[in-house]
Amino acid sequence: MMKPVSHRMRLTPLIAVLTLAALAGCATREAKKVSVYQREGFETTETYSRLFDAPVAVTCEAARRALLSQGYLIGSQRPDSVAGSKSFQPDGEVHMQITFNIVCLPEGRGGRIATAFVSAIQDRYALKKNSNSASLGVGALGSLSIPVAATDDSLVKVASETIPAGPFYDRFFGLMQRYLEDASEESAPAPLIEPPPMAAPARAASAPAAAAASAPASAAS
Repeated sequence: MMKPVSHRMRLTPLIAVLTLAALAGCATREAKKVSVYQREGFETTETYSRLFDAPVAVTCEAARRALLSQGYLIGSQRPDSVAGSKSFQPDGEVHMQITFNIVCLPEGRGGRIATAFVSAIQDRYALKKNSNSASLGVGALGSLSIPVAATDDSLVKVASETIPAGPFYDRFFGLMQRYLEDASEESAPAPLIEPPPMAAPARAASAPAAAAASAPASAAS
C-alpha cells in the first residue's frame, strides 16, 4: 500500500526552483549594476580621431565647413578648435540635439600635418507640461488653489550620451577630407606658362660704303 506524499515533500522541489530563480534574478541585477567606466576599453582601434595631411588651421577650417554644410550652428571657433550643434525633432514631444566638439593638434616637425579629435554628444529632451493654478480667497476658509486650463510647456533634458566611435564619425571625417582636397586645389600654384620665343632682331643694314676713307679727296691744285 502506497504511503501518502506529505505536503513538505511536494513543496521542496518548488522551493528549490523558486530559490534558483531568485538567485538568477539577483545575479542579473548585479550584472546590470556594472559601472559604465568598466566598459571603457581604451582600445587604439576605436578612436575619435583622424590624421590629415594639412596644418592645424586648415584642418579645423575644413571641420567648420563640414558642419556648416550639414546645417550645424557654430557655437565657438578658434584656429585649433570648433564646436557646433544641430537640433532634431523625431517625435512631437521629443527633442534631440547633437553637439560636435573638435580639437585640432599639430603632428610631426613643422606642424605640416594635424590630428582632428572629434566627439559628438546626443542630448534628449522631453516635453513637460506644467498646469497653472490660481489662488482664490474664500473668507474664513483661507485661500484655495484652483487649477486653470492654461499650461506652460517646457523641454527637460532626460538623457545625454556620447555617440560611440564608428560609421557616424567615419562619414564626418570623409566630408572633412573632401573640403581639404578642395582647399588644396585652390591653394595650388597656377602652372607656369612659358612665353613664346621672341623673334630674333633684324640685323642692322650695313652702312653705305664710304666714298673715301675719311672725306673726298681735295681736287688737285
